[in-house]
Amino acid sequence: MTSPDPYAATPDYTASSGVAASRPVAAPEAATATTMTQGIPLAAQPARGGAALALGIVGIVIAGVAVLLVVGYLLLSIGPGVFLIGGIMALVPLAIVVAGVLWIDRWEPEPRLVLAFAFLWGAGVAVLAALIVGLEIDALIQAGGGADPAFVDFIGSTVQAPIVEEVGKGLAILLIFWVARAHFDGPVDGIVYAAWVAAGFAFTENILYFGSQVLDSGTVLSGDVIMIFLVRGLMSPFAHVMFTACTGAALGFAARRGVGRAAGVLWWIGGLVPAILLHAFWNGALYFVTDFFAYFFLVQFPLFLGVVAIVVALRRQEAKLTRARLAEYAAAGWIHPAEVDVLATPAGRRLAKAWAARAGRGPLMAAYIRDATRLAFARQRVITGRDRIGSQADEAMLLQRITATRAALGAPI
Repeated sequence: MTSPDPYAATPDYTASSGVAASRPVAAPEAATATTMTQGIPLAAQPARGGAALALGIVGIVIAGVAVLLVVGYLLLSIGPGVFLIGGIMALVPLAIVVAGVLWIDRWEPEPRLVLAFAFLWGAGVAVLAALIVGLEIDALIQAGGGADPAFVDFIGSTVQAPIVEEVGKGLAILLIFWVARAHFDGPVDGIVYAAWVAAGFAFTENILYFGSQVLDSGTVLSGDVIMIFLVRGLMSPFAHVMFTACTGAALGFAARRGVGRAAGVLWWIGGLVPAILLHAFWNGALYFVTDFFAYFFLVQFPLFLGVVAIVVALRRQEAKLTRARLAEYAAAGWIHPAEVDVLATPAGRRLAKAWAARAGRGPLMAAYIRDATRLAFARQRVITGRDRIGSQADEAMLLQRITATRAALGAPI
């Protein structure tokens, strides 16, 4: 006869309402004792992630095909040599953006496969859509007898590009909202997904812009090439991120409120509007300002700082949420009360990681912190009624994992 698993969580649900209890069920005595004193093998079974895995694999394949098509177009347009030069130059703003996004995503990292899908969608599908729409509109203009080139360029930059590009990028975030909902907990998650999509789009776009300028100038060291690299590569690497973050944040708030997939489309449209307007404002200003650098430091740079301040505030909210939910588990006996500060504050995490590294248990501590944070967000989904059955499964599995990991961390060296 098989004995029951003492580490399996059994959250208490009221039979009459079907709503999760406001606090987690008390930890079994065996689990509490083991968590505090015994070292046991780590649980090997991962938390639920089938939807994220499916989206990552299928999405990466589809987006990868689009990337290959875009690469082929660029190779034909600017040539292999210039494509390589533009690609190397585009790596600089990409590295800046990736460093920033990793900082944002440090508290509760999103699944890598989903992030890879987001990046490839931006670099491939969104760019391909923009290219196709642009070519079709050009064909229609030519078929209609042509138009004033200056007017066409202005409309293309301030109307066509913002709408087509933001819709193309935003569709990836909507797909993640639909398919990988368990990994979409709030606005910070939405901003992270948006940033990876935007990073992919900007990377491909920068290859085209940098490469085209090198081709026109005939040398990498021309003033025009240096200027475009300064403006696009160093002064505004986060421009696309800022635009698309509006869409991501809107869907993140929708996820936090428990909005369904159909209603999520309305939130998506609500996020697209400011994304398109910001994009149009950025592109359109270049036609009217006489001193770009003054405009950048007086308007765009303060706007960027404002976005950073919002992201910092949202990250602090995530830390508070983590602390509140983990305090409930501590009260129920699943974790030691003194460890709430360790798991729910940046300073506590740094000290814990430093201790674990000295003890040769750095990976264990990283796993403990990661799973405890995911547990807090799973609990938040449970008590707000979002994906209740799936979230219960996540909660049970994560409780098992942190119990096992905590025991291994406390075992004799």
